Amino acid sequence: MEFLNHDLEKTALSLLEKRGVTLDDIADLVYFLQSKYHDDLSMEECLHNVKRVLTKREIQNAIITGIELDILGEQNKLQEPLLSIIKRDEGLYGIDEIIALSIVNVYGSIGFTNYGYIDKMKPGILERLNDKSTGMVHTFLDDIVGAIAAAASSRLAHRAAHKNSDERKDDK
Repeated sequence: MEFLNHDLEKTALSLLEKRGVTLDDIADLVYFLQSKYHDDLSMEECLHNVKRVLTKREIQNAIITGIELDILGEQNKLQEPLLSIIKRDEGLYGIDEIIALSIVNVYGSIGFTNYGYIDKMKPGILERLNDKSTGMVHTFLDDIVGAIAAAASSRLAHRAAHKNSDERKDDK
């Protein structure tokens, strides 16, 4: 049976949920990244931008790929040395960040700085995903979640800049 494209988004969202990540968790990260730049930023606006980002097929593919690799690592179904690298979330591996950057790239270069900052700070859900004591492998998921938040932040920033540009035109 062929997998239908419209099922891709449902699958990606379901995988996030099964791994303990809610859209509200990601919206919290967007708020963390953008609240100091937008006086009236609401959680609803953050959540809206997260949902819009998640409609992109490239992002759905990244979610599914990364989470499946994490699950295979947990189940010891990868061969060495990849298994140990993924289970340890080895710092020099970098492929997890490459997948994350493919998400960030969808909304332009501002996402790169947002992603780097949030990846370093590890606020909210990212702190939990990086907790190795749980026995769960989130080598890819933590970077994917941070990248979705960075992309949603970029989307929000671009929309705000466009809105402000239109308002300045109206002032003339």
